[in-house]
Amino acid sequence: MNTQAEKGRHFRYLHDHGGAFVIPNPWDAGSARMLEGMGFEALATTSAGFANSLGKLDGQVTLFEKLDHCRALCDATSIPVSADFENGFADDPDTVATNILLLAETGVSGCSIEDYGKGHLYNFTLAVERIEAAVSAVRALDFPFILTARCENLLRGVNDMEDTIRRLAAYEAAGADVLYAPGLRSMDQVRQVLAEVSKPVNVLGTMMPDITLAEYEQAGVKRISLGGSLARHALSAAAGAAETLLGSGSLARVCERLSSQEPSSFWRKA
Repeated sequence: MNTQAEKGRHFRYLHDHGGAFVIPNPWDAGSARMLEGMGFEALATTSAGFANSLGKLDGQVTLFEKLDHCRALCDATSIPVSADFENGFADDPDTVATNILLLAETGVSGCSIEDYGKGHLYNFTLAVERIEAAVSAVRALDFPFILTARCENLLRGVNDMEDTIRRLAAYEAAGADVLYAPGLRSMDQVRQVLAEVSKPVNVLGTMMPDITLAEYEQAGVKRISLGGSLARHALSAAAGAAETLLGSGSLARVCERLSSQEPSSFWRKA
């Protein structure tokens, strides 16, 4: 897959055919190439992982830093990349739409838009209007683009399943291609969502680590993402090795190889 249109068609195919699939979250071009080389068919950026790679906290990345990051990942890989586009870097619907069009120019095949920004959830009416504007923007593109609408309730301490489902259903009616409530913490909650919507549903797999891909697929989930977990693994391994060196002076942990293959061996497969 070389063109954005080809990547977009394949991304659409993954959502429309077959069972559930995992869409892992690289934090830089190298990790993106590694994951592609390992055999994953699509990738999604991680806002937290990317922010941490810049020495920032999640939510502190600028729009243009995000655009440059997405461009770098798309240039480094030949598979679809979906952007964690946070709140669209705007509150008002028109600016969200404008920013999505800027994002589309980076080569991505989709993005997610959250209903949370500047420390609060958007009210229901504005949240729906923002998705409507985003849908209008992506439908004007001349290549397939998957828009994911995220309901942040459960992830932000608003433990209201009724409102979560109400929002997801409204985002579906507004035209979103994929629905995502990253705070779902049980299969009962997942099934509640699946019973009320018909578009593909994404779940955050790290919320339910004991659930297998087969169980998600059997329930009807289409897409499983990992958020910033892979980036945290990388940082944690590096920090642990550095702490050992500082504490004992031993180089043993620094010299451990966590894999029998170097990352570049996967890059050559990509």
